[in-house]
Amino acid sequence: MQATQLNLFSAVLHAYGDSANGQLSNAEVYAKVANTLELTEEESQVRVTISGESRNALAQRVRWYQQTLKKAGILEHVEGERAVWGLTQKASKDLSKVEPNVAVVGFSTELGVAILGTCEHVFSHIDAPITLVLTSPPYPLRQTRAYGNPPEHLYVDWVCQTLEPLVKNLVPGGSICLNISNDIFLPQSPARSLYVERLIIALHDRLGLFLMDRLPWVNRSKPPGPIQYASIQRNQLNVAWEPLYWLTNDPKRVRADNRRVLQQHSQRHLDLSHSGGEKRDVSNSDGAYVIRPGAYGAETAGSIPKNVLFYGHRCAAQLAYKKAARALGLPVHGAPMPLKLAMFLIEFLSEPGDIIADPFSGSFTTADAAEQLGRQWIATECMLQYVLGGGTRFVDRPGYRQHLRLAA
Repeated sequence: MQATQLNLFSAVLHAYGDSANGQLSNAEVYAKVANTLELTEEESQVRVTISGESRNALAQRVRWYQQTLKKAGILEHVEGERAVWGLTQKASKDLSKVEPNVAVVGFSTELGVAILGTCEHVFSHIDAPITLVLTSPPYPLRQTRAYGNPPEHLYVDWVCQTLEPLVKNLVPGGSICLNISNDIFLPQSPARSLYVERLIIALHDRLGLFLMDRLPWVNRSKPPGPIQYASIQRNQLNVAWEPLYWLTNDPKRVRADNRRVLQQHSQRHLDLSHSGGEKRDVSNSDGAYVIRPGAYGAETAGSIPKNVLFYGHRCAAQLAYKKAARALGLPVHGAPMPLKLAMFLIEFLSEPGDIIADPFSGSFTTADAAEQLGRQWIATECMLQYVLGGGTRFVDRPGYRQHLRLAA
């Protein structure tokens, strides 16, 4: 991503956001942008020749961004005024999806940057060593959510195309962790779709990714479902888990380390180790599992977690985000991941200072977790209101700056 392009986008939007009513004349915008970019008088007056006419280069670039941001639903020409533009004020329930070729810095901290833009466009222009991609792409639901959902028959191709630029920037042994739905059914049938299996095979065949594990995320407070097949037809059980698929580009150099996520031993285990370990001499399962006297007698730093993850969807961090976003009149993302789940995966699959990426940021949970764990982060989101709402999670973080805003 060219820094000058992002800086100019930010400068243009910041100029309107800092104005009293979100409206500025073109001359005012040019002056504010030049001041933000710390351009000298000479630099701000550079001329270029276009179609035989001499024009101000800065003004030409600002006007191009104005037109681009107009297409994105962010700026509009003020009716009845000459050369005056302003920020749009859409109803809060509406989501404004950015145009495919637009990339705008939404907010930033010392550790990361949130970009309003499509993940395909942004990450195809970013050259950064990514250690972990932790994300939850929109599910291929038949009933479309507010943020949009690709249909099932296009889903595999879409995910592969989306992840390709991130895989190119993945460090050797880096990981991709995807939260996708297992509860997609064949039409008019209680049988589950095999799209997940097709996706995992495609990620291996097309992008060279290896499946490290399927991590069930168990949520015992998950609402009853699937309603049609569990509650009405009664030929399915209520779902209590979602899958997390963990993949890497190099299994032999994978950067995961379970010592970073060790859990406390149970009191029973501590009592056993303090007493010198097992007293039994037992062979189970035809010798597959053998317990010898003294086993488990050595004290260790902690217990290795099981690969079944128990996290309820009720999350204090998500409740605070929703409250702050709604206070600004913004819609909230309908399918957020618990913060503690994201923090566990980030600790397990990366180290402090690594770069964590989330191409479908939604409520910016991955970015929040990365920030709290001392990781750098890059997050993209194509819905304007989600970027504005997600920024509320970072207002107290070092170096926080809001680059993108709507008029009050």
